[in-house]
Amino acid sequence: MDKNLLKLKTIGELRASGYRVLPVKEEIRRNLIRKLKAGEEVFPGIIGYEHTVIPEIYNAILSRHDFILLGLRGQAKSRIIRMLPNLLDEYIPIIKDCEINDNPFRPVCKACHDKVAEYGDDVEIEWIGREARYGEKLATPDVTIADLIGDIDPIKAAMHRLHYAHEGVIHFGIIPRTNRGIFAINELPDLQPRIQVGLFNLMQEKDIQIRGFPVRIPIDVLMVYSANPEDYTNRGNIITPLKDRIGSQILTHYPRDIQSGMKITAQEAWVERDSLPVRILPVLREIIEQTAVEARKSEFVDQKSGVSARMTISLLENVVSNAERRAFICNEKEIVPRVCDLFASLSAITGKIELVYEGEQEGVVNVAKGLLGKAIKTIFLNYFPEPFSAIKKGKNPYQSITDYFKGDRKLDLSDTLADDTFRERLHQVPGLADVARRFMPDLKNQPEALLAVGMEFVLEGLHQNSMLSKDEIDHVRIYGDMIQRMFDDIREDDDDDLDDFSRWA
Repeated sequence: MDKNLLKLKTIGELRASGYRVLPVKEEIRRNLIRKLKAGEEVFPGIIGYEHTVIPEIYNAILSRHDFILLGLRGQAKSRIIRMLPNLLDEYIPIIKDCEINDNPFRPVCKACHDKVAEYGDDVEIEWIGREARYGEKLATPDVTIADLIGDIDPIKAAMHRLHYAHEGVIHFGIIPRTNRGIFAINELPDLQPRIQVGLFNLMQEKDIQIRGFPVRIPIDVLMVYSANPEDYTNRGNIITPLKDRIGSQILTHYPRDIQSGMKITAQEAWVERDSLPVRILPVLREIIEQTAVEARKSEFVDQKSGVSARMTISLLENVVSNAERRAFICNEKEIVPRVCDLFASLSAITGKIELVYEGEQEGVVNVAKGLLGKAIKTIFLNYFPEPFSAIKKGKNPYQSITDYFKGDRKLDLSDTLADDTFRERLHQVPGLADVARRFMPDLKNQPEALLAVGMEFVLEGLHQNSMLSKDEIDHVRIYGDMIQRMFDDIREDDDDDLDDFSRWA
């Protein structure tokens, strides 16, 4: 934009400059075309929508459509909407002090119309930025037409002795105040049907009506909505005539692959702490992302509610924080998250999933542990041979590890052990380090701290594949021999049966 334009102070000066005022949808379309031709990134930080959602948004804008983003929670709907003002011009001129950002060449409100009629090209203008041209409202059941469109102000009518049909008595709502800009309504189904009806004229005829009086004011605004499909049945719905007036319905989605999910989590999570340097083994990031994948297909989790990307973000932050807490207590020089830190951070999962009846019966903590376990098993098999298949083929790389635990030998690990003690205990298991290095390329040339995390991952992966047992006492995880554990369980059951028989006898 030519900065010299900002020096223009009257309608006459603006007219002499040759400045052309565009309708807002045409303005956004023009700026989008310019960015596309220049190869600029229009929605920076939005990952995984490159071939799905973003092209559909482009199409809607190029078609000059109002549109709705429809998808489950945590799918970046609000974030995308709040980036749309970047497609507006940096500054535009309005008639000075106008409540609804009137076009200096074609004013629509009564006050500006009268001002131009009286003073002509000497009417003062001012320049407003993009932020002043964006409005947003969270739809709630208590929202009224007066909030959105406006109402008659009886005080104005009395003070100026005006009839209620006079435009001068209008108190404009938040949509007219965003005239020549973008207005977004989040969670549209929560808006009462009778309020949705009030948007008809705005969507189709592009004007507003107040209280049934013959006052019609043309409004130039791009309307954008967001909605969750769950709301269609649980809280409310979008009435059919309003849906019909929305030009494009764009479906959002969760990341289609784990790599995209990891990029989103890495971008949003607060990982780099100001206290100590943080080292994270990449496999932990994969497990965290796979946990969300498992939740999104679990029979215990309500799939209509969805599993937000905020779950993986919170989980990664909690895992790092648990490792940070341990580093402070043990006077470590760096923060190194472990597999056991995942299980110490269940609060990031339990608050982010909605359970169906079967899940409620299991308990949210058990469901969260189960999701983590499935994620660890899946990622383990991405790196390591499936244990039982390897045994059948006579190429069992885990033999020395499982042999170590025979004879009732145990290994105790916890998220409170100092790094040196943690490594010493893991190195007691013959062949554990070799197996980790052999199958995990990420461990090559890595420090001992990360090697230890990889070794712990091998143990937990073998447990999830039923090759090792694991008992949990408080925050201590005790790995042992699976066969021995099965015999112990049988003996315990037999002892319980004998006790019951003795009491009966």
